[in-house]
Amino acid sequence: MKKQSLFIAMFLSAVLLLAGCGTGGGSSQSASTDEGTFKVGMEAGYAPFNWTQMDDSNGAVKIDGNAEYAGGYDVEIAKKIADGLGKKLVIVKTEWDGLVPALTSGKIDAIIAGMSPTAERKQTIDFSDNYYKSNLVMVVKKGGKYENATSIQDFKGAKVTAQLNTFHYSVINQIEGVVQEPAMDNFPAMRVALESGMIDGYVSERPEAVSASTANPNFAMVEFTDGFTTSEDDTAIAVGVKKDSEWTKKINEILSGISEEERTRIMDTAIKNQPAAQ
Repeated sequence: MKKQSLFIAMFLSAVLLLAGCGTGGGSSQSASTDEGTFKVGMEAGYAPFNWTQMDDSNGAVKIDGNAEYAGGYDVEIAKKIADGLGKKLVIVKTEWDGLVPALTSGKIDAIIAGMSPTAERKQTIDFSDNYYKSNLVMVVKKGGKYENATSIQDFKGAKVTAQLNTFHYSVINQIEGVVQEPAMDNFPAMRVALESGMIDGYVSERPEAVSASTANPNFAMVEFTDGFTTSEDDTAIAVGVKKDSEWTKKINEILSGISEEERTRIMDTAIKNQPAAQ
């Protein structure tokens, strides 16, 4: 009985010691990771806001979990925010449709991805102050029948699309008689569709259209004198954060320190540096 009791006591002590070591080590590692990094989600496929490249040229940041790097306007803004927070920036490449779920589930700390703070999104997440504002335009074939359009109504009968789950797609029905094609997952796919003639144009914000027409001489950007009806929230770009995030105030302070002149310079540089394929 004494031997058995001693054995049981030793066994229980060992179990408790191991459990304590495991809990302490895991907790310390988790806290260090969470507190030391700023995980930002973006699709890295929406130039000039964000794109994917294979090296760290022009200030690109390595994408978490693979050999690729992310560059663009959003990356430069993310770097400034991470520096202001005193954290290491980690870019998490995420499909557009998965950004909000990734944020609410804790996989990322913020969305910096050319995202507009729409009323619908505000039901699920919070947003910082705006860090960019842009008008809607149309990307079309250069030399085609729509290149010289001045009104959205000039696209009557045209096959038009936009990105899935964006307000860009919701405004297409403002064009009378338009053929609204199914929404597409990303901008590279829309560029391929336009090049092949599957669509006559797609709706985007001005920086993406400048990017597209710069990257492909067969594309042209149409700016309207009689354009889409939008709200301020639709055309603004802001940082997405969790509801009641403790970081919102600090992020706003950091953004307020970036002048309009600097924001314009960052965007102009992003347009210049974007990969030709994007």
